[in-house]
Amino acid sequence: MRLLTSLILAAALLATPALVTPTLAQQPPPAAKPLDPLNTLVIELRTGKVMIQLRPDLAPKHVERVKQLAKEKFYDGTVWHRVIPGFMAQGGDPTGTGTGGSKYGNVKAEFTPTQFERGTVGAARSQSPDSANSQFFICFTHTPSLNGNYTVWGRVVDGMQFVDQIAKGEPPANPDKIIKAYILADAQAAPAGTAPAGAAPAQKK
Repeated sequence: MRLLTSLILAAALLATPALVTPTLAQQPPPAAKPLDPLNTLVIELRTGKVMIQLRPDLAPKHVERVKQLAKEKFYDGTVWHRVIPGFMAQGGDPTGTGTGGSKYGNVKAEFTPTQFERGTVGAARSQSPDSANSQFFICFTHTPSLNGNYTVWGRVVDGMQFVDQIAKGEPPANPDKIIKAYILADAQAAPAGTAPAGAAPAQKK
């Protein structure tokens, strides 16, 4: 009798549709966090637009400087003067030599434990920790040698493939330019058809 009961239960289970629990692969990816227009820097390159999430929570003074310069169109037309494969692309110097900066004073270091990963944007400087001004760099890859030694003020959230295509060299023979750099909120506020107003990390060993 017990055997018959077991067979009946087994048959019933086989006849019942299975309850499927979705696997992680079947679940839809989480929705991307919307960009904060007030803290998004857009850099237009010949190949496309690069979207950078600014991090005032990490480096408020540096972000304030970047916003100020972007609003003044300071970065427009400047070149990427130092681009090292497997390391970083550096720009933000109006002279294109790696020695220039803005008319404003230098910004004091705002070092944090934040890791320098692919797409991390940091403030370039000379030997003094407090010598950052207008120059910045975007990491091509994880670069732990920079951790705690340079200020992180942003992260590329879209368009990193265009950063990868920036002409390489120290300096490049034919350097790429920043066509425009502006804060996303300024572009959204501008009337249709109008344009928005708008030193080096040590090489890794």
